[in-house]
Amino acid sequence: MTSRWLRATLGLACLALLGTGTELSAFDNDETTGYRMQNYRAPVNLPVQGGKRIEIGEVDALIKNGAVLVDVMPQRGGYDPETGAWRIVDKRETIPGAVWLPNTGTGQVEARLAAYFAGSLRRLTNGDKARQLVFFCKADCWMSWNAVKRAADLGYGRVYWYADGTDGWNDADRALVEAESPAVPALSGQ
Repeated sequence: MTSRWLRATLGLACLALLGTGTELSAFDNDETTGYRMQNYRAPVNLPVQGGKRIEIGEVDALIKNGAVLVDVMPQRGGYDPETGAWRIVDKRETIPGAVWLPNTGTGQVEARLAAYFAGSLRRLTNGDKARQLVFFCKADCWMSWNAVKRAADLGYGRVYWYADGTDGWNDADRALVEAESPAVPALSGQ
């Protein structure tokens, strides 16, 4: 009897966890902001907020139309608080023409990186919030999902998410190039 009860209880618990797939993600997403806060390298099972998920053919068309490509793959070394230069611990290869803005796809971004993200988008789009932006990192990475939401929250209206990222680009036998990232400027008043 105990064994049957245990199997039934475990079965119900598994069904509750599986549900539609959003219950598992809800644990890792902040209820107030909607940003993913942890477990960034996991299958993304929620629709992107504020943008549209696209495939590689759509990326090609957007590139031809002058879209800005933004890679948000994190960098473990962080940036030097004095100079703003990134401490490159892990070499990053990215899609040709992309700008790498490391660590801007986390769920909570410190003030200096938030200003870096907003300022970089302003510079890359020449202040045109209707300019097409394509965000990516690697496959199964919530950081680019967060970046799409963050750009939309800043008022950008044509935001796209290439969920397969550099993994998908590479799987399609497309060349990647070594990424470089602009330095993080000091906050005003520092």
